[in-house]
Amino acid sequence: MSMSLSKYIILCLNMRSNDKLIWSLSATKTFSVKYFVDYLVKNDSTATSFPVWQIWKIGTSSFGASAHYVRRFSSKSHGRIAGRFGSTAVEVEVGGGRKLSNFSTVRMLYTIGIQILLSRHLNPLFATGAFVIPTSIYFLLKKFVVKPYYLKREKQKALENREKTHAQVQEARAAAEKAQQLLRNVADRKKRRQMETGGLVITKSLYGNPKALKKADESGEMTEELASQLIDVTLPLNFLINDSGQLKLHEGMKKSGIMGFFDPCPGEPNQLYVEYTYGGQRFKVLVDDYDELMIPREEDRV
Repeated sequence: MSMSLSKYIILCLNMRSNDKLIWSLSATKTFSVKYFVDYLVKNDSTATSFPVWQIWKIGTSSFGASAHYVRRFSSKSHGRIAGRFGSTAVEVEVGGGRKLSNFSTVRMLYTIGIQILLSRHLNPLFATGAFVIPTSIYFLLKKFVVKPYYLKREKQKALENREKTHAQVQEARAAAEKAQQLLRNVADRKKRRQMETGGLVITKSLYGNPKALKKADESGEMTEELASQLIDVTLPLNFLINDSGQLKLHEGMKKSGIMGFFDPCPGEPNQLYVEYTYGGQRFKVLVDDYDELMIPREEDRV
């Protein structure tokens, strides 16, 4: 954030949002505050930044508010609709653009405007409303419309992806369970040895969708829906404990590739949750898919 003084008071504010509703206020003749909004549009494969200058001016002769919405249709094209309302005009703009190359972009814009005069003098009530109303609308839309919509859409996409990959996931689960059976004898022998010496013993470990892990931990129950997004990997982790009573999974390695593991939610992030005992004490840890896991650690103590 920076501010400089010249003919106007200028305030530069850099913002990022995955919302598509942007607003600003304006009035003239006393001082102006200019906002620079770096607006980020995201879709399945792209994340594109739209820089937008917006002005808020407070003065003695006019005021107003404006908002615009940008919709990205592809990585090369977008549409834009904007509206302005104030004491001197009402305008609607419709336009868009298409990127032809790294050095060339075509844009078009159509504006419809109506000139109006609400007041010849600055009315404190209008000025307050021009600030409070757009701000309130923005946050209400974000909380009750935009955010629920995106959460619902993400959930729907996840469900559709699971339906498409259901057969593949079931096959991978069966292969992982078969691999665990091959590891069972050695894993049980290592577990008994560690228990006798008070060493490292994995008591519970789950791998899969982070939200499913959180729900399973909070409820303490494993429903059919949660079980479909997770796999119990207690046995393969006990198998991987070395003779010195330590377990290390290296950073940068996707854990679904470990013998006895599989990816229960292809295309979605996964986490590994581990509960273990060491020296008669209880510990637990949660790590991301590509993060290092090295236990026991004192900071994991419950």
